[in-house]
Amino acid sequence: MKAVSLLSGGKDSFLSAIIAMENGMEIEHSLIVKPETDSMMFHVPNIGNASLTSRLLGVDSVEIAESEFDSYFAIMRRNGVQAIISGATASDYQHSRIERLCTLEGMISFAPLWRLNPYLVLEELLLRKIDAIIVSVSAEGLDESYLGRSIDRDFISDIAAVEKKYGVNPLGEGGEYESFVTGMRGLGSIKISDSRKVWTGSSGYLELKCSFQGL
Repeated sequence: MKAVSLLSGGKDSFLSAIIAMENGMEIEHSLIVKPETDSMMFHVPNIGNASLTSRLLGVDSVEIAESEFDSYFAIMRRNGVQAIISGATASDYQHSRIERLCTLEGMISFAPLWRLNPYLVLEELLLRKIDAIIVSVSAEGLDESYLGRSIDRDFISDIAAVEKKYGVNPLGEGGEYESFVTGMRGLGSIKISDSRKVWTGSSGYLELKCSFQGL
């Protein structure tokens, strides 16, 4: 089945693409959507580096503006794309919008992480040796020290404590945090040569300068 992966560079979209490939889907290319402003739908921090995560998957990437997103579904369908892969986990807005656009074009929406237990998803990242770091935070309980942290066993423990106290989504689905994949065992890695923290008092993000390392 010919598919396109909606790829932000973050953990959920990357893991979903891996699962799709394991299920026999042929990813024709990844689709990187660049928001013009803060978006309810798409990642903003380090979206310019998302093409590097596409290279980890071994597929080409196509970049479009958010204003082009809806109309691009018709283009994909005309090119023989049968399925859209997304990393939606809990956002009804994101999931229903993609479902609606797929239905209009007669395509399949494949969201393998949808409604899964958040901690099962985080454990899956560790099990598959997917390396990811935190590149933005914007929720009570997540301070500047989280920027640049790896998603590892200690992070899972800490985010569980923050969820218990403040009610954040452990996967950051509500925008509490965003991530960036820097490698996966067997696929290669992305080298971070420079980084800069931008903090505004209650939220912030990490600017990264990266390059593809390969295996």
